[in-house]
Amino acid sequence: MPSATWGRDDDGNGEASPWDIGDAVMAQGRMMCSLLKQAEKSGYPGDVRALALAGYNAGWGRVEQFHGVPPKSFANGETYNYVQIILSTMRRFEGPGTLQVSGSGTGAKALRKAATRLGTPYSWGGGSAHGPTLGFCSGGSGYRNGRCVADDTVGFDCSSLVLYAYWPDVKLPRTAAAQYGATSDRAVSRQNLKPGDLLFWSHGGSGAIYHVALYAGDGNVLHAPRTGKNVEIAALTSAMPQRDYYGATRP
Repeated sequence: MPSATWGRDDDGNGEASPWDIGDAVMAQGRMMCSLLKQAEKSGYPGDVRALALAGYNAGWGRVEQFHGVPPKSFANGETYNYVQIILSTMRRFEGPGTLQVSGSGTGAKALRKAATRLGTPYSWGGGSAHGPTLGFCSGGSGYRNGRCVADDTVGFDCSSLVLYAYWPDVKLPRTAAAQYGATSDRAVSRQNLKPGDLLFWSHGGSGAIYHVALYAGDGNVLHAPRTGKNVEIAALTSAMPQRDYYGATRP
């Protein structure tokens, strides 16, 4: 990595180092953005991502030499195969896409706001009306593999994400059970769900509600699932155990 050109102290530890992941990842991003710009301006045929990857692997001079991705005959196909492998497997490593929410109203607005937090870590007790915060461990919650991770993870839990999404238009209480209590007089059947409706799961009755999610349309929910996971879009039928589904409300 050409750290002298692309390196910055992105993680704020006082040193720009290729050995700090916070610096290295951002430097790599700047380098790739530069290569993509070169690829776009070059006018060479093919996917600009392929051209940029080839420039990263073999140097931009080789892309200019061959007026595109170097052929299989160059370097025993090393660059050609590198580009093919990256492009064919990249979807496995992509983050969540942007959720397209149509319509207006409080629910659609809340869902759009929550969608901006896709990929945010789950943190038990973390999150507020104003955004993600450090969480904490309580009882058996907030732990992963026997270690408390919530107290050093900035993120949301299920109910704080909902609180954040609706604030300040609707000022919901903090916990999933309390959110159900505050909205249960506006129950919605599963057949009439609209984007932004709240869905609840329980171990038995309204006093044992343990999870809340936002309906995202097309049979999906947007939620913060559990410790070790991130805010995500999941199928309603698999987001939580189906037997625990308790009902839905419309704030």
